Order: sequence, then structure tokens, then C-alpha cells
Amino acid sequence: MKFSLSKEKLLEGLQTVQGVVSTRTTLPILSNVLLQAEDGQLRFTTTDLDVGIRAAVATSIERPGSTTLPARRLSTIINALPSGEITIEVDSKNVASIRCGQSFFKMYGLPEEEFPPLPRFDDAKTFTIKQKDLRDGLKKTSYAISNDDTRYVLNGVLCSFKENKLTLVATDGRRLALVDIELEFPRSHEVDVIVPTKAVMELQRLLRDEGELKVSIGENQIAFEVNGTFLVSKLIEGNYPNYRQVIPTEAKERVTLEREQFLNAVHRVSLLASEKSNSVKLTFSRDELRITANTPDIGEAHETLPVQYKGRDFSIAFNPDFLMAPLKNLSEDEIFLDLIDEMSPGLIKIHGPFLYVLMPMRIS
Repeated sequence: MKFSLSKEKLLEGLQTVQGVVSTRTTLPILSNVLLQAEDGQLRFTTTDLDVGIRAAVATSIERPGSTTLPARRLSTIINALPSGEITIEVDSKNVASIRCGQSFFKMYGLPEEEFPPLPRFDDAKTFTIKQKDLRDGLKKTSYAISNDDTRYVLNGVLCSFKENKLTLVATDGRRLALVDIELEFPRSHEVDVIVPTKAVMELQRLLRDEGELKVSIGENQIAFEVNGTFLVSKLIEGNYPNYRQVIPTEAKERVTLEREQFLNAVHRVSLLASEKSNSVKLTFSRDELRITANTPDIGEAHETLPVQYKGRDFSIAFNPDFLMAPLKNLSEDEIFLDLIDEMSPGLIKIHGPFLYVLMPMRIS
């Protein structure tokens, strides 16, 4: 195998697939990237057996072939080379010679046959989605994924294809984010799947604001074809909890807030929130919102915002990080905070198919 291409193109391909490479593995082949040179293309494939990804770049091929090389080491070497044309030649024993200008490297690889193949999706349910819609939806929900391994079913985003819409849900039990995306598909394609965190993160990296992507759902795998890249992942098995029952149905009070102003005020006040309780208190009175936090022996902070509020005086406390998370990931200028009482969940909404449920904290 022998091919030549620019440093930029080689790095582009490696960086697209490198995030999947397993850092802790007992199988040496999983630390490698599969390189396949044929038909004017160099294909890059990596997998950790749960998530796999394949990308391609155009290249001039002198001799077609394939091999696998240590992914991170190869990427580090290519990064360090000067700009210019790089030639890689691999012999029958999978020894790669890398040349660029006056630089020369030799790397020992492993044969292609040892590399686990990516699954096929011959009888899959397929959907076509606008990249912008999915990118936006994942941005508004993925921060609420649980990282608690004991509740494995929550370690991903629920993708519910029902009644001509895709509903994305993420929760860690203390907060829940939900987005609806309008989507046409046959009734026979209705399905609920849970896509694990790693695949969600990789997918977010690949999505752009233009164009569409194809989603294929098999028995216990999902695949995304986007911008010439093929991403595949195992699905999380199990039943996602009934998220509808934690969404408050009616609010007693609705407060309209300027998102960025509210976010900045909560951030400033939270700097003096106690590490132990980690809460900020929102106190509502006529046309006023007061945000406070205090830590014994250190100090306290408070900030007042003018708001349109005509309800009764009351206070509610939230974890500031959980309160700020949706505010950082929304782009709308105006948000609505729906509240029932001090002990019921709060609800953040916008003009659009999004909602965020947040459990309150006890006010000491």
C-alpha cells in the first residue's frame, strides 16, 4: 500500500475518527485506526466495540491496500510534521514508512483482518432529518444526561419516533430536558431507542447547520450518515422511565425573564453558594426577583432583577448549575419560568417545542 496526500487532509481524516479510540483497552487493535486506500479515497475507521466511526478523504493512490496503525501516536506524528505532502508506504508485514520533506518515521501496525468490522444495516428503519434540527435538539437536551453508572438506562438520550415527531429526552433524575422535532415517517417506523452519551457527543461534533443526515435503526444498533462520515453505536438496552409523569401540567405563576440577564445574575450570585448545599434562592415579590446565596463563615451575595410579576410573595431554591445549564444552551432572548409552589418542580419554557423540568432544593 502506498499513497500521498497533504498534512491537512490526513489530519482532517484522523481527527474525525480519533474521538472513538479507546484509551483503556486490553485489545491492542482497538487503539489502532484502520486505513484503507482504494478508488482514489483513503478511509479511516476506529471502534471501541460500542461506538464505531468511518470517514474518508480524497487522495492519490500509488498502490491500494490496507493496514491498522496506532491512532493517537500516528495523529501526534502527523501533527508535528511540517506542512506539505506526506507519503505513507506499508509493506506486507504492516510496517509503515512515513515521509515528509526531510522527516522519516517507521511505525509497526497490525493486519486489517484483526480489526472488528462495523455492523451492517440491511433491514433497518431509516429516517432523514435536517442536521440543524438535530444539532439544535441535542444541544438543548444532552447536558441533562446522567453520568451515574448505576442508572445505566439514563446514560444517554431517549430518541422517541412517534406520531410524526422525534422527541429527544435526557434526565438524571433531578432535572429533565425535552425537545420535539417535526418529522414525517411511516407508522411502521415508530420506535423508542436510547443513544449512549459517547455516540451523542461524537454526533454533535459531526452535525452542521446545513444539509440532512440519514439515521438507520437496527436490532440493537443505530447508525448516522452525515457529511460523508458513518457513525455507528450500540443502543442502551432497557426501558426509559415514564418522563411524562414528572412534567408539571399546570403552573400557578409564570415569570417572563430575559435569558442572558438572568443567567449572568445567577452566575454571579452562585459564586458564594455553599459547597455543601450548592443552592441559590429565588424570592419573588411584586415586580421583583431577588436572587441570593450564602455560605456560613465566608459571606453572601444577592442581586435584584425587575420582572413582571403580580403573584404572591414566595421563595424557591435550585441548584445553580442545573438552573444555568439550559440558559447556556438556549439561543432565545426570552424564557418563561413556570412555578407551582416552593416544593414542586420548576419548569423553563420558550416560544418553541422545548421544556426543562428542575427539582427544587430545600430552603434551610
